[in-house]
Amino acid sequence: MAAHTVIAISELHPNFSHPKVVGIIIGKTDVKSFPDRKNASVDRFTFGFTIKDSPDFFINVTAWGNDRYITGLTNSFSIGDCVTIENALISTKDPEKGDRFSPATPSHYRLLVTEAHSLVSLCADMDTTDRLLPLIHLPVKDSTDFYPLGDIVANGQKLDGSVINILAAVKLIGETKQFTTSDGRKGQRLEVKLFDDSVSSFPLVCWDREAIQLMQTLIPKETLLFIADAKISFDSFRSSMVATVNSRSIITVNPDTKEASLLFSYAKEVSESGALDQDETPEDVPVESITDVYTVRQLKQKAQENPEVFFGITFSFISKLDLDSSVSKVIRTRCSRCKFLVSVDMLSCTNQLCPGRDQVFSTTTGFDLLVDLSDHTGTLQACYLRSPVAEKTLGCTVSIIKTGVRGTILACSLAHPGEVKQHMSALLQH
Repeated sequence: MAAHTVIAISELHPNFSHPKVVGIIIGKTDVKSFPDRKNASVDRFTFGFTIKDSPDFFINVTAWGNDRYITGLTNSFSIGDCVTIENALISTKDPEKGDRFSPATPSHYRLLVTEAHSLVSLCADMDTTDRLLPLIHLPVKDSTDFYPLGDIVANGQKLDGSVINILAAVKLIGETKQFTTSDGRKGQRLEVKLFDDSVSSFPLVCWDREAIQLMQTLIPKETLLFIADAKISFDSFRSSMVATVNSRSIITVNPDTKEASLLFSYAKEVSESGALDQDETPEDVPVESITDVYTVRQLKQKAQENPEVFFGITFSFISKLDLDSSVSKVIRTRCSRCKFLVSVDMLSCTNQLCPGRDQVFSTTTGFDLLVDLSDHTGTLQACYLRSPVAEKTLGCTVSIIKTGVRGTILACSLAHPGEVKQHMSALLQH
């Protein structure tokens, strides 16, 4: 077979010599090392990637070599790049060995790349690249073969250990956590929150550096993922199900399918409504269980280092309280069930994820104040002081007297009229 002839993945066979294959990279794993069988004092390095050259055909590629070669090769391309592979060894897949840890492919074969015999380079032909690029948005599994997040939650521990496909939108991308294992190996972990039209938040965990780098490029609330072969497990710590990206998983970003299009429309609508932001509000915890004490400076530092919700105590004073804003900015009305911000004249909650959408609509109205908190280490700006805590702090309550469907009267009744300034002055002094 001539070296310059490009062979389609569907046509590959071990009888071909000097094959040349072109495809777009749809998956990639981290570099790993193993002791050389012939010389235990020397390590061999390897990593894998998956390429696709047509809607229905893709194949796994494994590269082996020394540290210098493998490190240089893996740094030369990323998921979404188009590559040309020349003179790779075509071998039959062995499901009992390494292939059981690789993505499932329709091909009966796999490609082996080595420094001595093979060449991998970025595709230089723009026409070929333009033809291959759309393939990155086609899932490797049937577009209808996936579990809605609601079904995963409903099945619960029945799915523990299962490998399934997921179609969901990205809600939140956490911070990458670095760690060192007991045997000195370094690792990393990233948690992404997913959502769809059945569940408002579901965790997806990534351990592989390549998967983490891919996730870090995504835009929350604007990106959809089709995750082929995600592992589902029960997290006993949070008593809920968790999805994990593994070496067999292939992630398709913004899949070009009818199902994804429908979900994207929903994701856009619910994102613009603000329902997702409201859903991220942490649940209340018993005040007596909060014991950690922070200065303002420590609060700022912890918030930068830790994206997760945390609770604490700070001994500070209110250095700014904006009572001169419009009434709509000081007093807010929310749905009684989901706490979503609504107008006083609404007849139903506009939060698509509200658990009480099919029930009688009711609202609560209270203070929604922005305050600054200060101590000897600095100032924490734009903190929310909301009812009922705000009412206890101010000694003031909000009452609503409905005068019609379109109109309301908002009144602030004081136990001792005229004492707001005195009360706030006392607060500032303390």
